[in-house]
Amino acid sequence: QVRLRESGGGSVQSGESLRLSCKVLGDISRTNWVSWFRQRPGKGREGLAALQTSDGSPTYHRTLEGRFTISEDKGVVYFEMRNLKPEDTAIYYCAAVFTGGSLFTKDNYDIWGQGTQVNVSS
Repeated sequence: QVRLRESGGGSVQSGESLRLSCKVLGDISRTNWVSWFRQRPGKGREGLAALQTSDGSPTYHRTLEGRFTISEDKGVVYFEMRNLKPEDTAIYYCAAVFTGGSLFTKDNYDIWGQGTQVNVSS
């Protein structure tokens, strides 16, 4: 069974960028999708982007503004965030092993990382 380890969070100012990393510990081919979610203060966990590990094709939630990019290289799934805003402040999680249904629903994933905190100040 694979495990996930996120890194790359931190504190930044509005307009800056961050690249989060999700290291897949184990064989990434044993996952089908690896996705990024976030949980803002007082909110539920929301799906942002998903990457199909067989061919690297990305799928983004329809509400994203085009500031985020998901990609994979050598077993690490990256989530690049540009022009960050205070409302992007959240704990960011990666998830793997999609079980069906919506890619952006947290209940549809079997494996989760521990999360990485992102704070954006104005």
